[in-house]
Order: sequence, then C-alpha cells, then structure tokens
Amino acid sequence: MTNQQMGKSRKPFVVGASAPFSALKRILRTSVNLRGGWALIRGTWASWLQYRSFFFILAFGWMIPPLIYLLVWATAAGGRAIGGMTRGEFVAYYLALILVNQITYSQTNWTVGDLIRYGQMNRLLMRPLHPLFDALSSELAGKVVYLAFDLPVVIVLALILRPEMHLTPGNVLAFLPALLLAWALRFFWGYWLALLAFWATRADALLAVQDSLVFLLAGQVAPVALLPGLLHSAAVALPFRYMVGFPVEILTGQVDPVGLALGFAVQLGWLALALGLSALMWRQGVRRYSAVGG
Repeated sequence: MTNQQMGKSRKPFVVGASAPFSALKRILRTSVNLRGGWALIRGTWASWLQYRSFFFILAFGWMIPPLIYLLVWATAAGGRAIGGMTRGEFVAYYLALILVNQITYSQTNWTVGDLIRYGQMNRLLMRPLHPLFDALSSELAGKVVYLAFDLPVVIVLALILRPEMHLTPGNVLAFLPALLLAWALRFFWGYWLALLAFWATRADALLAVQDSLVFLLAGQVAPVALLPGLLHSAAVALPFRYMVGFPVEILTGQVDPVGLALGFAVQLGWLALALGLSALMWRQGVRRYSAVGG
C-alpha cells in the first residue's frame, strides 16, 4: 500500500465537516442513526418535562405581546371594521398568531452560539449523529412542552372572546405546508446567524435583531395588510412575514389565490437562501473551529 493510499485509509470521518443538510440525509438513510436520533429526541423531551414549569412561564411570556395587541385592536375595532377586519376577526387572527408564533419560534438557535464559544460543540461532533440532530431534538421537545400550555389557554380565550374564524378546507390545506415552511425558514435563518459564533463572540445580537424584525414585520404589532406604506413593502419583501404572519393570514382567509402562490414562492426562495447560508456557515465554521481548537 502506498503512502497516499494509507493516508486516505486513515483519514477520519468528521461529522461536522459536511453541510448539515447532506449529512442529515445520510443519517436518515441508516436505521442505526435513525434510532439514535429518535432516542435523542425522547431523551431531550424527558429532560424538558423535568423543568416544564419554567418553560410554561417562558411560553406565557411569549404570549403576552400578541395578547396585548389582540386587546388593542379588538377594542379599537369595537362595532366597526378596521382595514376590512372586524373585532372578531382580530381576535381570530391573534389567537392563531399565538399558536403559530410558538410553533415556529426556534429557541435552540440561542444555545448554538454558547456551544461553540464554550467548546461544547466538541462533545456533539464526537457523536455518530450530526449536531443538527441535537438542535432538532430540542426543537421538537420544546414544541410539545410549549403547546401543552398554549393550547388550553388559547381554547379558553376563544370561548371567552368568540373569534370569527372563516375556515375553509382550502385554507386549512394551504396552512399546513405554509406552517411547516415558516418553521423551517425561521429555524434555518436563525441557525446560520447563530453559526456566526465561529467568528464573532457576540453573534447572538443578530438573533435579537431578527426577533425585533419578526415582531415589527411579521404581523405581530399589526396584521401586515394594516402596516403603512414602507413597512408594508418591507414586510412583503423580507423573510420575516413568512416566518409567522403568512400562515396566519392563510388560516384566517386574508390571502387570495394570487397572493397565496406568490407567498409560497417567496417563502421557498428565502428558505433556499437560509439553507444555503446554513450549509456554507457550517462548513467554513467547522474548518475554522478545528484549526483553532486543534
């Protein structure tokens, strides 16, 4: 055997050196890693349940801003319509927004930077699973715990406030893929920002900026249709509306067929960019991480 062949045979397999999405596909093709991923999800969920009171408090804190704007817009509407929306439609919009916001919010992106900065990524890179699995397991566990609190609260609020929800089979069928794409866009957009921690110690500040833009442009302060000129144009063009507001607008019947097709196209376009940036940041970041860490 030549030296070159020996070098190739001894070359270790580094999980973190490949893009997260190709690695995830490779993992899903092997039953052993798939079982490991499911075990990781179950273990993460069990650990979250041990601290469910703390996470219930977090979930309640995240509900407060939409509840405030629900009361503001419902009171302002009174017995008349604002921007074509009645009081009951504002109630329906914000109750749906509470659930969509909780489902799409990616709290795990805030922990990725800490794992990188404090060297804990080494532990994840040693696993036979891509580190992306760790973030996804926390995502799934968090959704279950948060919704266990949110759903009863929203149901009680619906019984008290009596929303006007104009549901149709078409709206529901379009809402489900829009919700999934909204979560994926919000997760991977935050993921590539979090991976900037490979180069900058204060990358988390960009996640705070993202949350602020989501709050302003994703339909939380007001439905996007009611935003004034420049803010409305920015909301339609930038990715933040498609992380929260777009699925809510579909479910509440505010999107016509043309707007639906255009919205899905924009949502997929921003998601493709987020996936590409995540893959690039991971590949380049792990190389730098290995070089610095030895």
